[in-house]
Amino acid sequence: MRTSREYPSHPIPGVAAIIVKDGKILLTMRGNEPSKGKWGIPGGVVELGETIEDAVVREVREEAGVECKPVKRLTVFDSIQRDPNGLVHWHYILHEFLCEYLDGEPRAGDDAGDVRWVALDDLGSVDIMESTRRFIEKVAAEEHLK
Repeated sequence: MRTSREYPSHPIPGVAAIIVKDGKILLTMRGNEPSKGKWGIPGGVVELGETIEDAVVREVREEAGVECKPVKRLTVFDSIQRDPNGLVHWHYILHEFLCEYLDGEPRAGDDAGDVRWVALDDLGSVDIMESTRRFIEKVAAEEHLK
């Protein structure tokens, strides 16, 4: 039995990847809600029987056409959005990974509207959620990404 992503009966586990190559981070434009049309790091929902490491590799491949290898779990956080009545509209528990780029040219697939490499010092050039931009900048500084 699958849980609906909107108004779920319980939190949904998800993954996302920070992948940096030559001073640029791989970003995808969300093709679905929540945050449709916003740029962010590639990721998605963990499937039944899948480890979170396998999920992040699969999601990056499906969403961005790039092969990667998880090297470090950076954080885990709740992404909860409520509707005007206070009901939980979305609830994900997100495992954020630092991943090594292995191969592939970015191409939008799956539920991504677009995908591209964006210079770490040019995140203001895309419509990205402020919290995502701050997280990327924090990780870039802490992990000495260039």
